[in-house]
Amino acid sequence: MSAHQAVALWRSRYLPGVDIRILGPIAAYAGETALTLGGMRERALLALFALAPGETLSTDRLIDELWGEDLPANPANALQALISRLRRSVGTDLIVTRPPGYVLDVPPDSVDAVRFRSLVEAARYREALELWRGTPLADFPFEEFALRERSALEELHLLAVEGRIAADLEAGAGAELVPELEELIAAHPLRESLRTSQMLALYRAGRQADALRAFAAARDVLGEELGIEPGPEL
Repeated sequence: MSAHQAVALWRSRYLPGVDIRILGPIAAYAGETALTLGGMRERALLALFALAPGETLSTDRLIDELWGEDLPANPANALQALISRLRRSVGTDLIVTRPPGYVLDVPPDSVDAVRFRSLVEAARYREALELWRGTPLADFPFEEFALRERSALEELHLLAVEGRIAADLEAGAGAELVPELEELIAAHPLRESLRTSQMLALYRAGRQADALRAFAAARDVLGEELGIEPGPEL
């Protein structure tokens, strides 16, 4: 057994697992204990690591993501100081120096976004949605790394919601889904699957006239915005 494997085995037996959450404001837990994180750059550093758990992030990339063109006088020293603060916050053994940079040395599923993706891919939509706490990486509304990841996660979230609604309909749900579908369609008017679900929910609620009006609205919106006719499922 290598030294690295021995350390990993010891940690798995005697240390509480770390749970890093980015599906909402960033947070970190050791077991049930919330870890106290520092300022915004320390949180941004943890977010960058959480987006690539187990992968080495180069010093140059971290400096570019954290400071952009607003570089400190000595970027390398500033990054080292930030790494030291983050280690004090989450555990000295979790942030490992590995040329040409650093790595968050945790299993990938220590990050809620990784578990979320896996659950959606497995069509376990309810379990996936239980992990969602709000806008992903909400602490970083304008940072480029957060914008990229947020867009992908929000699309996956919408797919999970659509999947959960489809499962509810398959199980016989109807009227109880109408208010939620109305809100979703108002926010995402071009999602054909939502409009399909809305019509079925209205029909099951005994609102056939409203279902027909929903079909007409779908035809008009999809035709005007996308230049297409609703698909055969409509």
